[in-house]
Amino acid sequence: MCGIVGYVGSDKALPILIEGMRQLEYRGYDSAGVAVAEGGSLTVVRRAGELTKLEQALDGNGMEGTLGIGHTRWATHGPPTDGNAHPHRDCTGNIAVVHNGIIENHEALRAALQAEGHELSSETDTEVVAHLLEGAVAQRPRPLLDAVIEVIAMLEGAFGLVCIHAEQPDSIIAVRKDSPIIVGVPDGSGIVASGIPALLPHTRDVIPLDNRQVAEIKAGSVSLFDFDGEPAEPRVVHVEWDISAAEKGGYEDFMLKEIFEQPEAVRNAMRGRVDLSGRILLDEVSWDADVLNDITKIVVVACGTSYHSGMAAKHAIEHYTRIPVELDLASEFRYRDPVLDDRSLVIGIAQSGETADTLAAVRFAKDMGAKVVAVTNVVGSSITRDADAVLFTHCGPEIGVAATKTFLGQLVALNLFALYLAQERGAMAEEKVAETIAAMHELPAQIEEVLALHDDIQRAAKSLSDVSDVLFIGRGVGMAVAMEGALKLKEISYIHAEGYAAGELKHGAIALIEEGVPVVAVMTGPSLYEKMMANVQEVRARGADTILIAPRGDERAKALATELFEIPLTKPLLTPILDTIPLQLLAYYAAKERGLSPDKPRNLAKSVTVE
Repeated sequence: MCGIVGYVGSDKALPILIEGMRQLEYRGYDSAGVAVAEGGSLTVVRRAGELTKLEQALDGNGMEGTLGIGHTRWATHGPPTDGNAHPHRDCTGNIAVVHNGIIENHEALRAALQAEGHELSSETDTEVVAHLLEGAVAQRPRPLLDAVIEVIAMLEGAFGLVCIHAEQPDSIIAVRKDSPIIVGVPDGSGIVASGIPALLPHTRDVIPLDNRQVAEIKAGSVSLFDFDGEPAEPRVVHVEWDISAAEKGGYEDFMLKEIFEQPEAVRNAMRGRVDLSGRILLDEVSWDADVLNDITKIVVVACGTSYHSGMAAKHAIEHYTRIPVELDLASEFRYRDPVLDDRSLVIGIAQSGETADTLAAVRFAKDMGAKVVAVTNVVGSSITRDADAVLFTHCGPEIGVAATKTFLGQLVALNLFALYLAQERGAMAEEKVAETIAAMHELPAQIEEVLALHDDIQRAAKSLSDVSDVLFIGRGVGMAVAMEGALKLKEISYIHAEGYAAGELKHGAIALIEEGVPVVAVMTGPSLYEKMMANVQEVRARGADTILIAPRGDERAKALATELFEIPLTKPLLTPILDTIPLQLLAYYAAKERGLSPDKPRNLAKSVTVE
């Protein structure tokens, strides 16, 4: 959430800042601002609302400075107003700060600063940093870098900070503690941002700051330090995809583009991980066989859509390996006093790799001695450094806030990992592993078949445009699909939707069913098909309109369906990869019918970097 951009070099900073902030809009924000240094002073312009409002305020401003910082804010402390928007300055007006995260001890710091005579003008936690820097610089004239290192020792919480000083116009200081910061050093300039897309117009070679690192960025150079001021070596990551991959490519919205990119996303998630004999090769999990054989328990921790992929993974891992699997919402994991030891394996799933709750859960698990595998889409993200092993989903950039192709990438990566564990532990016959892998290779073509239903799904979505409630039901792995379908509909169309285990209908949810209430049922699991059929008949008898996801050629389902989307046959534990797609499209088209932007749902952010 939020977006940070900073630039120093020989070009005008302002156009570069605005371009970078535009590339980070997908992260979610409700205000925006810039600070540009010129002639020994700072010009700061901030506006609540969309970036266009800031651009209107900047029209004809004449800023020529070559050092500046910009920010798109998602409100945490104080409402989205011009005064609460970043950047924030100190009393002198010479220091400007932008910040992602939360300064947990800001109230105590604010009180101390006010007692010293500082005048703070906003309700934010961020502003205290600017005033602390003012005091640190005033003690004696010194570089902003030294002042920043002194001040961060006073801060508690998670923060990505970028700071400039009008009287030191040759450098930007950036800090990373739990909140991502990435640096690029194109020829003759320096750029810093909280997300890779902002850097891609300028360079593909980036330096993600490690946790508890400080960067001094100058035109053409970067120096890294730890929080004690000791020098550190930069770690350069080459980004394979370029900015054109983050553009719409002719689609009306990023979300629709990314839904239609899913065949390729699934191919990429599998590429290089299966040899010609059908044996799974996960170089990222380079543990001895003894380590894999010693695992006695697996715990999956995740949030939101990633939690639903973990839900499906629990079924796959237990079925393939017979290892018991616990599933936890990452935000709750630490607080239930979990039992872990050095024979436990924790799988942390986060598409951005920066989800604060999941990072905290992973670190907690490591402190208890557990092994950790991360599943993420972002190279160089925080979770990749905290984990013992990483499974990248290789889906490419996902700009739409609502996860689509990264969800399918997670499902594929987690199925591969489950099969890999079964293979290495001898828990599954080789021919069964090879048979399942063969079915996975068929998935991209099958996804294309499902995508071909988009016109029918768009027509069906018209009936949802004026409903107030939708119920999604499924059993087995179908329950994960039902919950994900409900989440997609509610987050981008703002229609109230709930995902339920179909067997729970009689325990309360059936009270919601009345004439015309839409019920979406996932019917593809063969072992529970008859039970699902009975559940559909129950809601039909009470007047529900039924939207069914069912196997191709299923005449019984056709007889009970108000709308039917037929799915190609695959292995039962792979069905979520196909079943999810109609529900993604249903949510997308429902949002469009209601005149909403699917790419930027209200109050949501792509990367949730605070708890």
